[in-house]
Amino acid sequence: MIDLRSDTVTRPSEAMLAAMTRAETGDDVWGDDPTVLRLQARMAQEAGKEAGLFFPSGTQSNLAALMAHCARGDEYIVGQAAHTYKYEGGGAAVLGSIQPQPLDNAEDGSIPLERIAAAIKPLDDHFARTRLLALENTIGGKVLPADYVAKATQLAHERGLATHLDGARVYNAAVASGQPLEALAAGFDSVSICFSKGLGTPVGSVLVGSRALIDAAHRWRKVLGGGMRQSGVLAAACLYALDHNVARLADDHANAGRLAAGLAQIDQVKVMSQATNMVFVQFPQEHCAPLEAYLKERGILTQMLYASRFVTHLDVTAADIDTFVAAVKGYFAR
Repeated sequence: MIDLRSDTVTRPSEAMLAAMTRAETGDDVWGDDPTVLRLQARMAQEAGKEAGLFFPSGTQSNLAALMAHCARGDEYIVGQAAHTYKYEGGGAAVLGSIQPQPLDNAEDGSIPLERIAAAIKPLDDHFARTRLLALENTIGGKVLPADYVAKATQLAHERGLATHLDGARVYNAAVASGQPLEALAAGFDSVSICFSKGLGTPVGSVLVGSRALIDAAHRWRKVLGGGMRQSGVLAAACLYALDHNVARLADDHANAGRLAAGLAQIDQVKVMSQATNMVFVQFPQEHCAPLEAYLKERGILTQMLYASRFVTHLDVTAADIDTFVAAVKGYFAR
């Protein structure tokens, strides 16, 4: 199957599985799994932070970070399109008693600085206490402009707010921008980094930040059920991904560009945007369900909506892109 639904559908390679079977393990709840410790230390160093903490998922990593930054009744500022607000089940409110203050994202994925400044509440018992600014990079496949990130995090810190980055695809941002992870993490008090998307591991995220922040997040990880035992088996996949699957993200970006260019040649298809490994497309509504079924019959998995997203990853080749484009052309040529 050619699966363009998401980069979360990647499967571990034979070499990654071999690295997992060789992993040296301990009990990570006791803090003595050597492979997990090695991964956490490496990620902290690469991001320019003091410490790291391994999580089973990016959703849990983000939530633990928010709960470490904010107390009950506090508030965090976040984009309407951000994963931590829109796609994580309301966890901050449900489990952390943290109020989100969502703001509209600009076209480039940023939250305009004037909106952030206006949303920060005064110190008054009538209001939730604004404690945190959360950004995402990449967001909708787009890399946040570096100068914007510097100004936004500076504004937050000047106003007494902490800063968190949902960096689920931050390595895509690093490869696309040519900037190291440390540069993209600068200005943020915590960063959540996911390995189960473009980097191709079956599971795993790492939260990095100050030692005090990570100590607080460690407790919340336990409360949220994220403490794992011989999780070095999973951390070994992440270490393998760091060594073998980062630079190749450029191939995914090139394939996404190839996909966008191919679909743009079809009259019935409107390509809305393409950035890094994501292509956003509009189809005539009446064709969405029939087209999705047509493609599935030909071994292509998509989630076909009026505004559809196609995502390239390490299990999708340039030849697969050509096959997909040809199938869409074939559908509309009937």
